[in-house]
Amino acid sequence: MAKWADEAGLDVFGVGEHHRLDFVTSSYAMLLAAIARETKNIKLTSTLSVISTADPVRVYEDFSTLDLLSGGRAEIILGRGAFLESFSLFGASLDDYDKLFEEKLALFMELQEKDVVNWHGEFRSPLRDAQIAPRPAQQKLPMWIGVGGTPASAVRAGTLGTNMALGLLGGEPERAQHLTNLYWQAANEAGHDLSQLKVSVTGHGYFAEDGAQAMREFTPHYNQYMLHFMKDRGMPYYPMTPEQMMPQRTDNQILAVGSAEELAEKILYQHELFGHLRFMGQFDMGNQSMARVGKAIDLLANKVAPIVRRALNK
Repeated sequence: MAKWADEAGLDVFGVGEHHRLDFVTSSYAMLLAAIARETKNIKLTSTLSVISTADPVRVYEDFSTLDLLSGGRAEIILGRGAFLESFSLFGASLDDYDKLFEEKLALFMELQEKDVVNWHGEFRSPLRDAQIAPRPAQQKLPMWIGVGGTPASAVRAGTLGTNMALGLLGGEPERAQHLTNLYWQAANEAGHDLSQLKVSVTGHGYFAEDGAQAMREFTPHYNQYMLHFMKDRGMPYYPMTPEQMMPQRTDNQILAVGSAEELAEKILYQHELFGHLRFMGQFDMGNQSMARVGKAIDLLANKVAPIVRRALNK
């Protein structure tokens, strides 16, 4: 998928961190390093590093190495994640959910600034004149904070002056506009240069030549995905028919499914609300075939992106 995206001229490809038998991406930095050797131009990012349960020094070392291997193409999205399996796996307590994230995020940001670090905190052994190596090819790793629906997370990203990766899975985009408003307001109040900050929007997506066809092909896989994870969390889910899903194709719905033209309209409509400069779609959910994923990548690169870039003069 990364090679297809790179060859098609897309901007970024990401792999998320998960530690469970229904994912293969627990060692996501290693996967991105392998991808770096097979691609030429595309930026490579985590599509979320669960920094709360990781050692920030090791994460920084891994992504600095990835940056060197890829010739300066690495980025990173840091967050708390929507899955909790890493807490028990790596000996972290959910009682410290917020404090772990705040402390380890702050340490990672300090590692970005200094070659030699002195630091102490509550959840990790102190660092005394610690040499942090290697340093990345870029001056700093482009860093994003992943935000779901929590206003405090949007404010934190703005206050710290990091980019914000907004994960939107469904519903009306207007309901999420307050998050970007809070982000920009907090960044401005903290004195950051807003022209240097970016927002991205990430969500489930699938495209075909025809919007109705896309929804018919997507719906069974969406149901499979949702049934699996809702059952895992002990929550009910009632499968949808393609006809019930068809209204999701309109501009004022977040789910990025439809024709290339419909998706371009969604992105541009949401840009008016969020001011975001990047859209990332998860195309392989629910056991989609690689043939269909490849077609969706082609449509994103060769139909959606040109429409959006022309409209925004990018």
